[in-house]
Amino acid sequence: MIDKLLAQPFPQKCLADVNGYGGPEHHVRVLRVSRDFWDDEDGQAWREADADLRAYLDALIATLTTRWGRPFVIDLWPYLRAGCEGEAVPEPLNSLSQHAVGMHAWPLRDRGRWLALTIGQADKELPLELLAAVGQVAALDLSAVSRS
Repeated sequence: MIDKLLAQPFPQKCLADVNGYGGPEHHVRVLRVSRDFWDDEDGQAWREADADLRAYLDALIATLTTRWGRPFVIDLWPYLRAGCEGEAVPEPLNSLSQHAVGMHAWPLRDRGRWLALTIGQADKELPLELLAAVGQVAALDLSAVSRS
C-alpha cells in the first residue's frame, strides 16, 4: 500500500472518498479505522482502539525504519496554530494538523516527496484513523525537528 501511494501521481484537483483524500501535491490514505465512540461512556473502547492502532503504527514504523532510516517526529501544533492565525499551510499538513498532534515522517528526496504516518481523529465521538500521507518535500520544514 505504501509503495503504491508513493508512486501515485497527485490529482489535479481535490478528491475524497472512503479511503482518504488528495489534491495537487498530496495524498492521504486511511490504512485502518476503529469503531466510533458515541456510546463509549467510560472511554474503555477508545483506549482499546488507540492501543490496537498504535501497535499497528509501531510495526509500520519499524518496517519503514529498516527501509529508510529513523523517521523525523513532526509536531503538528505549529501548523494548526498557523492555520488558525490565517497563514497558508500546505496540504496535507493543514488537514493532518486538525486531526492529529504529531506524525512520523520520512523525506524521500530522490522522489521529491515525503511519507508520514499518524493516528488522527476528527472529533471525540468519531473513529480513530491510522493515516498515511504523502506530500511534496518542499512543504515539510525539517529544520526544527529531530529524528525519533
